[in-house]
Amino acid sequence: MPNPMTAEELLLQARAHLDRVDPRRADELRRSGAWLVDIRPQANRDEEGDIPGALPIERIVLEWRLDPAGEHRLPGLTAGTRVVVVCNEGYASSLAARDLQRLGLWATDLIGGFRAWKAAGLPVVPAP
Repeated sequence: MPNPMTAEELLLQARAHLDRVDPRRADELRRSGAWLVDIRPQANRDEEGDIPGALPIERIVLEWRLDPAGEHRLPGLTAGTRVVVVCNEGYASSLAARDLQRLGLWATDLIGGFRAWKAAGLPVVPAP
C-alpha cells in the first residue's frame, strides 16, 4: 500500500476539513434544525445516557443512513441537512463527519463528544 498513514495522521487530515463545534454551538445548531447524530455504541448510551433529540446511528451503518442519494437514507434527510456527529470524546466523530462530507452533506463534529456535552451542563436523558 503506497504512503500508509497513522491513525493520528488520518484524524488530523479529517479535522483539516471540519469546522468543529463546542457543546454550546452544537446545541445552537440543534435548536436551529441541525441533526445531532450519536454514533456511540448502544452500550455507551445505555451506561451514560443520551442527548435529547439526537439520532442514534451506529458507525457501521452511518453512510447508508445519511447518504442523501441512497435508498436506505433516513426519512427527511436531504442534501441540505446539517449534521453534527457525536461520539464519546470527539475522535471517531471527526472521521465520521469527514466521510459524511464526502457524501455531500454539511457535516462536522462535537469537540469532546458526549462527555463534553454533559460536562457543559447541557441536557442529557439519563441512562435507564
